[in-house]
Amino acid sequence: MRPALASSFAYDILSSKIETRSARAGVIGLGYVGLPLAIAIARSGFVVTGFDIDAKKIVALEARRSYIDSVGSDDLAAEIDGGRFSATTDFAKLAACDVIVICVPTPLTKHRDPDLSFVEETSRSIAEHLRAGQLVVLESTTYPGTTDDIVKVILEKTGLKSGSDFFVGFSPEREDPGNQHYHTATIPKVVAGDGAQALALMTSFYGAAVKTVVPVSSNATAEAVKLTENIFRSVNIALVNELKTVYAAMGIDVWEVIDAAKTKPFGYMPFYPGPGLGGHCIPIDPFYLTWKSREYELPTRFIELAGEINSAMPRYVVGKLAEALDIRAGKALSRSRVLVLGLAYKKNVADIRESPSLRLMELIEERGGKADYHDPHVAEIPSTREYQHLKGRTSMTLTRETLETYDAVLVATDHDQLDYAVIASSAALIIDTRNVFARLGLRADHIVKA
Repeated sequence: MRPALASSFAYDILSSKIETRSARAGVIGLGYVGLPLAIAIARSGFVVTGFDIDAKKIVALEARRSYIDSVGSDDLAAEIDGGRFSATTDFAKLAACDVIVICVPTPLTKHRDPDLSFVEETSRSIAEHLRAGQLVVLESTTYPGTTDDIVKVILEKTGLKSGSDFFVGFSPEREDPGNQHYHTATIPKVVAGDGAQALALMTSFYGAAVKTVVPVSSNATAEAVKLTENIFRSVNIALVNELKTVYAAMGIDVWEVIDAAKTKPFGYMPFYPGPGLGGHCIPIDPFYLTWKSREYELPTRFIELAGEINSAMPRYVVGKLAEALDIRAGKALSRSRVLVLGLAYKKNVADIRESPSLRLMELIEERGGKADYHDPHVAEIPSTREYQHLKGRTSMTLTRETLETYDAVLVATDHDQLDYAVIASSAALIIDTRNVFARLGLRADHIVKA
């Protein structure tokens, strides 16, 4: 049985509102994390206001048009028409929200230091409208200590105090774009709070929207949970990426090795190599811990080495491409046209955040080649922080005739809807970073694994 909590007026009122679903929720940042979360909260019975600085997103949402694959437009329309969801750029409306959830980006600087400018700016915006009886939650991935040392400190500059006037918590996002088995409401939710009352409010609020809630002892612990999950994946992917290069030199197929190894029913979990890491989490989050660890004069050599290996993969792949063009086609990469298949960082989604495909295109053109792309989910390259020079390029139509005009096709993302039989029979040379052709039984001398 949970021990009784010391009562406060602010806590009692907010707890009652959450329990009766009369609390109004606000979600700041309506991207891959924020929009699915907002809809899940609305479905559970709360009235939700979504906030974003991008007016184009608000226009799309008001037109009942979802731009996130995991949120269907029909589902969006149902919550809007039911009066449970609306979206705005007017942050003054935060004052009416009882629970405010921050889902903004936490990228890295050019020097791989944490860029918390979005979190800080958002916290200051909340502070302008902060009142007693609110719960403020951070979901953005970050290093341990951010919620208490940055978000809470900014909010307390108003004169209100966390734990008595308002409450602060952290719950790491666990979205997985394209996952057909789990969605926001069915993925277990780790929650933490600044004090026992904050944790109780977090447990009650998220427990209304998701199937399983996992309380932990502190906000820093919850922040560390998210980093640990992504570091685990980063390190293991780096391992198989390194094994790929070693086994290739030995004439051994790393994918065959992994497929055989995973038949062991204990002590092994399969991870697969690729052209580099993509998405917001794995390429970025581990470096938040390496940065924070410097404060304690502790090295994170394992994590940093994994980052170096994964970051080197696009250059390795382009090297294999150049080698294959030279040996098999007698042509230099500098005089070649290359079609990159898949711009998204993973298959069957439109998410290009940190996608290695962008880096592959850049490296090909740095070496004098011409790089185009085809992606059934990404019609045009949008504005990005690091690849502004690629903005506006459009997806090429994928036909036999188109394929025949390229010196090589580089498979970076193995979308299911691509016709690999046609690609195999039409392309002069194929560089396969995903082992998709072998998986489909399409083996030929002009298909090279990389």
